[in-house]
Parts: sequence; structure tokens; C-alpha cells
Amino acid sequence: MKATSLSRKLLTRVLSFYFVLTFIVTCVQIGAEYINTKNHIANELLTLEKTFSGSLTRAVWELNTQQAISIAEGLVAIPMIKGIAVTDENNKIIAQLGLAPDEETLYIESVDDDTDNRKYFNVSSHNSGLFGHAFPLIFEFSGRTTQVGSVTLLSSNEVIFNRIQVGIYFLIGNAMVKTAALVILFSLAFSSLLTNPLNELTEQINQFDIDDPEASKLHIINYENNELNILQNAYNNLIDELVVYKEKLTLAQSKIISANSKLDEQNLMLEQEVARKTSSLSTTMLKMEMQQRELLEQQKKLQAENSRRSITEKTLLGTNHELKSSIIELKKAQERLLDAEKMAVLGSMSAEVTHEINTPIGVSITSTSYLADLLTELKSDIDNNKLSKRVLNDFTENSEQGLTLLLKNLERASELITSYKQVAVDQISEKIRHVNLGKYIDEIIHSLHPKLKKTNHSIKVDCPKDSEIYCHAGAISQIFTNLIINSVIHGFKDKNRGVINILVQFNGEHVHITYKDNGQGLTSEQLEHLFDPFYTTAGNRGGTGLGTHIVHNLVNDTLNGSVNASSVLGEGLTYDIKFDNMR
Repeated sequence: MKATSLSRKLLTRVLSFYFVLTFIVTCVQIGAEYINTKNHIANELLTLEKTFSGSLTRAVWELNTQQAISIAEGLVAIPMIKGIAVTDENNKIIAQLGLAPDEETLYIESVDDDTDNRKYFNVSSHNSGLFGHAFPLIFEFSGRTTQVGSVTLLSSNEVIFNRIQVGIYFLIGNAMVKTAALVILFSLAFSSLLTNPLNELTEQINQFDIDDPEASKLHIINYENNELNILQNAYNNLIDELVVYKEKLTLAQSKIISANSKLDEQNLMLEQEVARKTSSLSTTMLKMEMQQRELLEQQKKLQAENSRRSITEKTLLGTNHELKSSIIELKKAQERLLDAEKMAVLGSMSAEVTHEINTPIGVSITSTSYLADLLTELKSDIDNNKLSKRVLNDFTENSEQGLTLLLKNLERASELITSYKQVAVDQISEKIRHVNLGKYIDEIIHSLHPKLKKTNHSIKVDCPKDSEIYCHAGAISQIFTNLIINSVIHGFKDKNRGVINILVQFNGEHVHITYKDNGQGLTSEQLEHLFDPFYTTAGNRGGTGLGTHIVHNLVNDTLNGSVNASSVLGEGLTYDIKFDNMR
């Protein structure tokens, strides 16, 4: 099958479109030139009318036919005038020179002139190619106007073509020169940029040598990073992969040959070994008969041992069943203890929040009573007609102070209730919801304010503003509550100003939290048992040893993450928590 040249096909389509476009544009330009020239000739006919209408009117009025004919001959001598007809008031021809239109194809269009209220006519004949202008001859006498005849001036398309002939030749020549230059330019460009490189690529590909593929790589001098370079690189990469696979095939063949030789050696050794084993098999059979007698005796002993072990196995199964029941009960007790520990933390927070709320509520009640007293005094002054500007000013000032105090304390109580409500609901809920981790940590710290305000400890949180995640909010709340309470109770036991640093980092969908305090820290032995249940260093102060165990279970089981702890005695304790966004 004969191959089709891609560059020739593309060049043909581009040049065909350009030829059609050039032809249309040239035709439009010639048409525009024709219309402009025709309008220009029409304007010149109007100018001739204004020039000779007066003399022709007087000649017709005076019945001076010879003068009218002379004027007509002078007009016909003008190259653009191809015909003229002068008629009297009865439309009788006085003088007719040059070409005359065919009456059957004559087309007359009436045109009104607003300047002198005269009526003019545009005359055209499509078959003969004539067009022109007809106008009346008006004679004024004693203030009266009388039409004494009419004049028709005719020109032809030949005049138009003579005028635009040079322009048409120039347009056609210009289009032909542009087209020829474009054909040559495109031909050279397609040949140098597409045809020649493709031919060179084809020739080099046809010279491919399967025995030496490395020498069959494409080498084209092309400094432009275009599709041909991409094709060349792809082909060369294919050659490189073929060379690698060929080397691997050669190596595999050598391994197969080596394996076959080893297999032959092993077969020979196996035959020798079979012969040796066969010779010793008879000796072994004799020994086996003796061993069989011994085995029968051992079998009797084993049967007695099996009966004894069966009794022991039944006893162990019963003990195992009891042990499983005990473990189940122990797990249930442990779960109840963990729930009790969570509720104990909530109870402690509830008691401290309640105590904290009493202060702003008490101040609010006092402020309300004070405002009521002020209002009573104002009513008394109004009833006794003792109301004055000073009394109103005092009442306004004291009321504003009381209301300000009342609003601030009520807002304080509302903030405490809102923080505690959100944290408490999350701690007893296992729902996954959308939270801003930075703001949520601030709410948790705010809910612990009643416990923290009695100390000089501080908490610093470093979290990105855009920290929106989906997670178990209750697990996050319980984790930070237990960690902060552990730092306050255990880490800052003998410390006046403790500092807790919380660093939150995001790596894609992974959340990394680093919790660090500068407390007294743990020994290596204490650090090993940090997450064990019921292990505590404050048993004499009511510690249960479940706080860090709850943190470990929440991170690993609820958040599907990991938690690690590190500490240096006297330098504080660090927790490294990692989990994934649950969206």
C-alpha cells in the first residue's frame, strides 16, 4: 500500500484554505473598489449637472436647439459620459448623443432633493451596462418656476473598469505574489521541519540490527525540543530496555545451562546413593524387626500413659474454662473501671465548673439587687417630685456600671457552661465529627480553667489556623484532659510554675501531636510501665493508674494511631501522638 505523505497532506489543507480565503478577500476588495468608483462617477455626474444645468435650461427656454446640441456634444466629449439625452417639456428629444439605454431593460429610480424641492431620477440598464442620472430643467421667471425639459447623463461599467483596471491588476498580482511566497515558505518549512526529519527517522529505523540494538539508536541533529525529539527519545529508551532484556535473557540462559549441568551431577550422585542405600536396606530391615518388638512393648506403656493423660486433660479443660470465665469477668470489670474513671473526671470537672460558675452568678445577683435598689430610689424621687438632673445622672452612671458588671459575669458563666457542655458531651460520645483541632484544644483547656486557675501553670498551643479534621472528638477531649491533669497532679507536684507545650503538625492526612511538660519526669523503670493499667506513682493521693492507660487505648483503638512517651528525670515528660484524618 502506497504511503501518504503527512507533510504534503497537511501542506495541501493549509494552502487550500489560504487559496480560498485569498480568493474571497480579493473578490470582496474588487467589489468594494467597483462600488466606490461607481459612487464617485455618480458624484461627478451630479457635479456636471450643477455646472451645465443653467446653460441648458436657457438654451431650451429660448428654443436654441443648436446651443443645446453644442452643450450636449461638449458633455459627450468627456470620457466618463457615454450618452446624453435632452428633451423639452413634452418629452420630445431635442438632442441625443452617444449610447442610449434599451427601453425594455431601462430602470428609473426617483430621488427627491430637499435643497430645491426638485425631483431627480437614477437611470440604469443592466443588459447594456449603462447607468446615469436624469434631472429636470427648471427656468425661473418673475418668481415663478417652470420645467422646460429634462437631461439624462449616462455612463457605463466600461468606464468603471477602466478606472479600477490598474487596482484590480495590483490586487490580483499582490495575492499571487503572497500566495507564491507562502507556498514556497510552507514547502521549505514543512520539508526542513517535518519531511526530512521523518525520512531520516524512517531510514534509521529500517536499518535496525537485532544483533546490535545499541548501534541502532536514532541520532538526529535537532536542537528544538519538539515531538520528533520526544519520538526519538522514546525509541532510544525502547532500545535501552531491549538491550537490558537481552542481557537478562543471556544471563538466564547461562544460569539454565549451569543448572542443567548441576542437575546431571546430582542425578549421577543420586544413582550412586540409591545403590548404596539399597545395599544397606536389607541390614536396616533386620534392625527394624528388632525395633518393632521393642515398639510393641513401648506401645503398651504409651496406652497406659494416654489413659493417665486423658484424665489430666479433662481436669485441665475444666480449669481452662474457669480461667476463661475469670478473664471475661476481669475485662468487664476493667471496662467498668475505665468508664468510672472517665465519669470521675467529668464529675470532678462538673464540680469545679459549678463552683467556678457560682462566683459570676453571685456577682450578677448582687448587681441585680443593686440595680433594683437604684430603681426604687428613682421611683421614690419621682413620686415625691424630687427628681433632678444630678439624681438622673447618678442613676444613669450607677446603672451603666451595674449593667456592665452584670453582663461581664453572665458572659463569663455562659462561656464556662458552653465549654464544659461541649467537652462533656464529646467525652461520653463516640461519634466522628468535623472539628477545628486548634479551637477544640482551646475549648478543652478552657473547660479545665477551674482546676488550672488555682495554679501558676501555663499551657502554650502551637496549631495551624486551618486545622479542620474529622475525628472522634470525645477521644481527643479525654486524651488532652487526662494528659493535662496528669501533668498538674504528677509532673508539677513540687513545681510552682509549670509549662505545657502542645505542638500540632499536619502532613497530608496525617496528624502529629507533640505534648511536652517541664515537670519532674520519670525514671526509665517508671517509663516502661507508664501505659500499664493501675500503675501509679500517686497511690497514696488517690491515683488509680488508669489515666495514661485510657490515653493509650483511645489513641490506638479509637483513633487507630500510635502514642509513644519519652522522659528524662528532672526535665519533664513528652508524648508523641500520631493518627490519620478520618474523612
